[in-house]
Amino acid sequence: MATVVITGAGRGIGLALVQAYLQRGDKVYGLCRHATKELLQSGAEVLEGVDVADITGLTEALKPLTSVQIDILINNAGVLGNETFDRPDPASVEYQFKVNALGPLVVSQLLAPHMQKGGKIAMVTSRMGSMADNGSGGYYGYRMSKAALNAAGVSMARDLGERGIAVALLHPGYVQTQMVNFAGDVSANVSASCLVQRIDGLNLDNSGQFWHANGEVLPW
Repeated sequence: MATVVITGAGRGIGLALVQAYLQRGDKVYGLCRHATKELLQSGAEVLEGVDVADITGLTEALKPLTSVQIDILINNAGVLGNETFDRPDPASVEYQFKVNALGPLVVSQLLAPHMQKGGKIAMVTSRMGSMADNGSGGYYGYRMSKAALNAAGVSMARDLGERGIAVALLHPGYVQTQMVNFAGDVSANVSASCLVQRIDGLNLDNSGQFWHANGEVLPW
């Protein structure tokens, strides 16, 4: 039985991941700002008040996990803005950087000391952070913050490899969640199932790679 910690666990992909790991018999800690009924009824250990944008508050918010031996950490919490070149919104871009890039880094820094050799960290990123895959422009804050998350994940893979901890950058697909007004082409449950498969296959040899949930290696 693995011990799994998942941020952004209240709904969407995060909640689906919680349910997928619980169904396997794993111990799951679901982290969120405010717990949803679905999360509270899931059977997970719920830790509220974890706002990954509140960088200075994360140390206190994650204190209940200091006695937990973590096998898998999934940095799933994220936000999506829609800035354009002609309609910039610096505050939105800054907030997305905090939630999508800086927050996952700090969460990982705080929780990695509670992971042993063989531990795994998964960053739920997006192919919208890919330079080579950007054929439409726009979405400045989201693209920039996910590219920054990818850069952090690769550095973490290098730095944590010495401790036996592997890191994956995982694009979940275009998922039918509230973030995209349920306009995706794959359900949260299907995406979560594929993400679990990718995390199962994560090891030190493939640490630091950028994958689609379906197993495709994505371009940087």
